[in-house]
Amino acid sequence: MMVIAPAFLAGIVLVQQLAQLPSWYGLVLCAVAAGLMAYWRWLFGVFFFLGVLWAALFAQYRLADRLPVALSGVDMVVTGRIADLPEQAEHLVRFDLQVTDAPPQIPSKIRLSWYAPEQALKAGQLWTFTVKLKPPHGTLNPGGFDYERWLFTEGMGATGSVRPFPKAVQVAEASWRTPLALWRQAVSDRLSAVPIPAESIALLKALTIGFGNDISPAAWTVFRQTGTTHLVVISGSHIGLIAGGVYWLVARLWARTGYLAWSPPRVAALAALVAGTVYAGLAGFSVPAQRAVVMLAVMMLAIVWQRPVRPFYTLALASFVVLVYDPLAVLSPGFWLSYFAVAVIFYAITGRLGKPHYLSEAIRINWLTSVGLSPLLLFFFQQVSLCAPLANMVAVPVISFLLVPLALLATLLLFVYAPLANMLLGAADKLLQGLMWLLSGMAQWPWASLNHPQPSGWALAMAVLGLLLLFAPRGLPSRFLGAVMLLPLLFPDSQKLRPGELNVTVLDVGQGLAVAVQTANHWLVYDTGAKFSAQSDSGLQVILPFLRLQGVARLDKLMISHGDNDHIGGAESLLHEIPAAEVLTSVPQLLQAYAPQQCVAGQAWQWDGVSFTVLSPPSGLFVSENDNSCVVKITSAYGSVLLTGDIERGAELGLLRTYGDQLHADVLVAPHHGSKTSSTASFLQIVQAETVIIPAGFQNPFGHPHAKILQRYQALGAQVLNTADSGAVTVHYANGIKALAWFRHSEARYWHYR
Repeated sequence: MMVIAPAFLAGIVLVQQLAQLPSWYGLVLCAVAAGLMAYWRWLFGVFFFLGVLWAALFAQYRLADRLPVALSGVDMVVTGRIADLPEQAEHLVRFDLQVTDAPPQIPSKIRLSWYAPEQALKAGQLWTFTVKLKPPHGTLNPGGFDYERWLFTEGMGATGSVRPFPKAVQVAEASWRTPLALWRQAVSDRLSAVPIPAESIALLKALTIGFGNDISPAAWTVFRQTGTTHLVVISGSHIGLIAGGVYWLVARLWARTGYLAWSPPRVAALAALVAGTVYAGLAGFSVPAQRAVVMLAVMMLAIVWQRPVRPFYTLALASFVVLVYDPLAVLSPGFWLSYFAVAVIFYAITGRLGKPHYLSEAIRINWLTSVGLSPLLLFFFQQVSLCAPLANMVAVPVISFLLVPLALLATLLLFVYAPLANMLLGAADKLLQGLMWLLSGMAQWPWASLNHPQPSGWALAMAVLGLLLLFAPRGLPSRFLGAVMLLPLLFPDSQKLRPGELNVTVLDVGQGLAVAVQTANHWLVYDTGAKFSAQSDSGLQVILPFLRLQGVARLDKLMISHGDNDHIGGAESLLHEIPAAEVLTSVPQLLQAYAPQQCVAGQAWQWDGVSFTVLSPPSGLFVSENDNSCVVKITSAYGSVLLTGDIERGAELGLLRTYGDQLHADVLVAPHHGSKTSSTASFLQIVQAETVIIPAGFQNPFGHPHAKILQRYQALGAQVLNTADSGAVTVHYANGIKALAWFRHSEARYWHYR
């Protein structure tokens, strides 16, 4: 197994790097190669090719269950069962539907949004909806969340919305044929009715049923900065705790019965396995829960069958079983973090001499896991908590030994004797409030967390080897070299711009605009996309991850072109995380807390040999808010870019009269997303852009870009890129060359929409 599991994993990981899956001929060759490896008795080769074959076949099956493009945007009637707890948001509810009856070629599982729902949805209910669907599609940006990958791993073949007419009809209530959904919904409903603060209820739901959607963004920020996120999702530590407690209790009770045909340890092992599996089921069998249950099963069955338990063999077997069950698990950072954390613990404690004190060993393991996971955290999230060892020393015992048992006991009592359950949950609330107060204080420390550019693959590999040395037993020569091998993590493999060079990245924020501009030593963000809800906006979801990937801790300037939500929506959340030295906008009244300046034509500055000039609005503002957008021309020695916001005909004519040929630019970010009220023929003739980048949402309801406007761009011979099709687009000016890169092409994977 120590050879089989790594080989199988390597084959699966290889497939996930492909832009297109192997053809059927390629799969046949893989099968033949596996047979040859078996003939030559090379076990690694056999399971490597089997991993490639299994991952490719699994992915082909999953891709076949996607909505055909021809059915996109068509109203249709579907019947299905609410697969899990619905997610409540402002004025809408999102839910997953397991389709039971629908027209041909409709995927078996779809994700829907219902705006202003007339009735409350419950997990397990059977409904008939009229829906409008589209293929899985999301924004694609450097450092950003790959929503299409998430939909793919979750088995969603389409997304869409519930149409208001004909009205949705509930066909049946939840039944015991879907016991997991029924139980999770029942627990959620009972917890929601407990008279304690909403934030505590959200955390208790996360600890009991693994539902973390109600936790506020502020709380998630605290957990992230203190390195305690793993404690508020049902993970291996929680499952191990429950299984260990049940094992201890059953072993002692069974021994007292005097019935020893089955020894107490064997009975206790089976009881512990059942308890751990049930608890993992409450969490919906997430990847960490899967890994924990498989490892628990191996260990408990070894006790039942009276076999020795070998830690690394158990870990390898667990990973192999999980990957056979779901080869797409490798696409989740949680897969790597959970297995690596357990591997670090096993490596640090297995075969060591001496019998350390429990407290000192707990402190040591806590420190080792915090340090050991740092390279992976930097690679996946570009952030690592420096106060995590201290925060976990407090949070782990409080949550694992007090809150989880208390919450589970109280949850069971909610169905038996609610007054006692409410009293216990009140105590849990006080514990949670105290813990959150402490963690929030730690999160405010200046050195609480480190944001750093993503390390390269070779730096990550070097760091893992360094950890092997650093955590090796005492007495091994040159252990200190392990710390030296961690140093490449701090020096990212990135090319610094030279004076006069310029990067302009039009980020993919859907139907909105956000542009990041980089010179040798300065950063400007122009517009921040939309705000979707109190917990979701483009500033947090797109711009912040992009800037952190680049190692940006402070902006030199933030420009907000005008006050429309799809341009200003992410500003406040972005400024909360990354401050700006200056805020420039045409709507200073909307950002008063940040001491903004009014943007007016004639303002200009120069950074590192690159000039920035505000061309509009004039001091006498236009009547139209769109026409009052801040228009900026960026000029380097190698080319120029024109950022236009949402200007329309009026502002375009004003620019023509004032500047004429000075409007010429190599790259034009299309005015007003390519609407029919902008991009007049005379304006485009003067600008003469070689490249036009259209910031628009996929199948947006406004019809942007308009067909006639596209024809105008193409008639001028311009290269036209739409962020809905290309993802983020980067224009790089250096050495007299303009280079274009679009993320959906450069980072294409087989699950991406094309």
